[in-house]
Amino acid sequence: MAFLVLPLAGLLVRAPWSTLPQRLSEPQVLEALRLSLVTASVATAVCLVLGVPLAWLLARTDFPGRRLLRALVTVPLVLPPVVGGVALLLVLGRRGLVGQWLESVSGFSLPFTTAGVVVAEAFVAMPFLVIAVEGALRAADVRYEEAAATLGASRFTVFRRVTLPLVAPGVLAGAVLCWARALGEFGATITFAGNFPGRTQTMPLAVYLALETEPEAAIVLSLVLLAVSVFILVALRDRWVGAAA
Repeated sequence: MAFLVLPLAGLLVRAPWSTLPQRLSEPQVLEALRLSLVTASVATAVCLVLGVPLAWLLARTDFPGRRLLRALVTVPLVLPPVVGGVALLLVLGRRGLVGQWLESVSGFSLPFTTAGVVVAEAFVAMPFLVIAVEGALRAADVRYEEAAATLGASRFTVFRRVTLPLVAPGVLAGAVLCWARALGEFGATITFAGNFPGRTQTMPLAVYLALETEPEAAIVLSLVLLAVSVFILVALRDRWVGAAA
């Protein structure tokens, strides 16, 4: 227990509480916070658009290679984030398999841009959403969907009017976990998008940079991330406790 609690206690003890409001209002802190909130929110939206249909495919259909697809979806959970960033560079970089074609066609390059931050965060965070939504879909009573289908509803209507309301708590929990993971992403972001203030420097990257030059600013940013983590745990506590019961 002490092994888990003492590092957090040390962070709270060493925090510059007397100058905390001033530190939180510093331009570099506000800019890192703003960029983190924006990119994490956009990455979560991307994960919702791509992840919910993917979770439905894994939970509601049976096709050759489904087990392999599920394994591939969960790879970012165990893959070191830096390796994920390298993989993104090899695919979406200027000389990557897709990136060189994208740049030649549109003149746009993803690496070292704010859009690159979103891509890196979505890559590492999407498994949290897919797993949560797939679990909710498997636990949902399919008789409601079957009844709607027998009444003449199309598959899309059944999904929109019946399935989504049934699994809404699971989607919400997955989205919150996805957002929190995107907010705390470091390795893939710094590898694929770099560390440029105002453009790609999110809060975890700002913590890393400030720790070398201004430790108090690093502690303040760490406190913000800690507060977000505690909020997520409290918000999802009832769902986890209910599931365990």
